[in-house]
Amino acid sequence: MKTNTRRMVQAALMAALTAAGAFIRFPLGAMSFTMQDMFTVLAGVLLGWKWGAASQAVYVALGLLGLPIFTQGGGIGYVFQPSFGFLLGIIPAAALTGALAGEEGRPGRVVPACVAGLAAMYLIGVPYMGAILNLYMGKGLSVWTIVKTGMVVYLPGDALKVAVVAAVAPALCRALRREGIKA
Repeated sequence: MKTNTRRMVQAALMAALTAAGAFIRFPLGAMSFTMQDMFTVLAGVLLGWKWGAASQAVYVALGLLGLPIFTQGGGIGYVFQPSFGFLLGIIPAAALTGALAGEEGRPGRVVPACVAGLAAMYLIGVPYMGAILNLYMGKGLSVWTIVKTGMVVYLPGDALKVAVVAAVAPALCRALRREGIKA
């Protein structure tokens, strides 16, 4: 029971960090460059696939319930925002990152795990963005325009975020194991 309580607290902490990451933002095109996805992949690395995904599901659920923790607020109406697909994508992103990262937090495993997790987020987020922009809002944008504005412009920043996670993961994983918090 003690382990589950610790995991729930860790998941809540990662959900809170993801919420804080929504407000560390830099406007860039149709959306903002935020730190949410960095905390998403960090959740996967530190908590593993199940609890990492749970932390992000808690974050999304709280935002949908009306807490203004998404980049542009919150509430059920947020599902009509072009960026909502990326929020849906952070749940499998954390799960995939956690499944691939390993327990030690070694950069050689963390980097490809984070890249795979972010790819999962984009695989959900970009088509969702295209559907909202073209089908719901009637924008008539080309596939390339959607891919460029929803993913390509963010890749350099994502590379930096992955580098940061890979740099801090070994020390954080060691500290969590030392405290008996990580397996």
